[in-house]
Amino acid sequence: MLAAALGACASLVLGIADAQPPGPPGHDFKVVTVAEGLRNPWSIAFLPDGDMLVTERPGRLRIIRDGKLLPDPVPGVPEVRASGQGGLHDVVLHPNFAENRLIYLSYAKPGPNNTGTTALSRARFVNDRLENVEEIFVAEAWNDRPGHFGGRIAFDRQGYLYLSIGDRMEGFTATGFMENVEDHPAQQLDTHKGKIVRLHDDGRVPQDNPFVGREGALPEIWSYGHRNPQGLAFHPDTGVLWSNEHGPQGGDELNVIRKGANYGWPVIGYGMNYVTGTMLHRGREKEGMEQPAAFWVPSIGISGLTFYTGDEFPNWRGNAFVGGLSGQQLVRISLNGEIVTNREQLLAGEYRIRDVRTGPDGFLYILTESQYGQPTSIYRLEPAEE
Repeated sequence: MLAAALGACASLVLGIADAQPPGPPGHDFKVVTVAEGLRNPWSIAFLPDGDMLVTERPGRLRIIRDGKLLPDPVPGVPEVRASGQGGLHDVVLHPNFAENRLIYLSYAKPGPNNTGTTALSRARFVNDRLENVEEIFVAEAWNDRPGHFGGRIAFDRQGYLYLSIGDRMEGFTATGFMENVEDHPAQQLDTHKGKIVRLHDDGRVPQDNPFVGREGALPEIWSYGHRNPQGLAFHPDTGVLWSNEHGPQGGDELNVIRKGANYGWPVIGYGMNYVTGTMLHRGREKEGMEQPAAFWVPSIGISGLTFYTGDEFPNWRGNAFVGGLSGQQLVRISLNGEIVTNREQLLAGEYRIRDVRTGPDGFLYILTESQYGQPTSIYRLEPAEE
């Protein structure tokens, strides 16, 4: 019975993609260790000089130089609420980093009485340290819950900055989820919980954001109805924003993000209550709410998102790659426009993958983590030797 249900879900994942031609074949590859000794790494950014910046969730920004993790963290990182799922999250370079040396950090910001929210700072990275650190955005997403901070950053072609913010675990009770899911903060526009926001690179609000001027709505909001977006990336050819987010006990999603759109959490979706295993959503679809491009039942603990743009794996160009934490896998996703045509599971059972990025050298990099805080590594996928 379960197998039949999962088979039905797998069919529904592809939807009309069943009629599309499959993507090109994959490649044989080998896994090469890049650097070791990281603890709870969360994100990686590549510097023009060949160095890498890596965030560690407890609040450290690290440098990898010539294949070695430097012993001392970068000074000047903002204070973080390093508890539960929260801490130091994404690190992203400004599109004009070579000229202005600006980097952006997202993190769980601590507040009174053990509360926290998602925040964003920028700073100049000079001589292996941060200068002129400036907090440019603090989400209206405070509570004392330990997770769902979101925290992914992406820049579009025009230089606008997008930041994902989770629902902060709102709505859970001792027996399951809130009864009136329509009242969930992710569905309300007076909070940043469960949103993707759009900002100028200095934190100002763009005046063409969809809810600017609407009474009772926060002007930074770009899209809403999200649970915990853990991947955020622009397609290199179309310039369209994509995101992935964790679902509850099933229902991880890959979404095409549109201006002002509602992605349904928790009114619609494909997951179940953690505690009771009972139906969580009102249904799987509703008018005015977006459907995912793909979803995973059971959940893989989806995290990290990149579109491959390198030359080392020519058949992978334009493919999306996502990591799985609990599912311990890397998934290659073939696309025909915005339709998922094929999914290939790579590295099954090998690693908990927190982040995946296309490197400037054309290799694919994966950032792994231990559930128990043990030292882990960065690896890259290289073509197998013939």
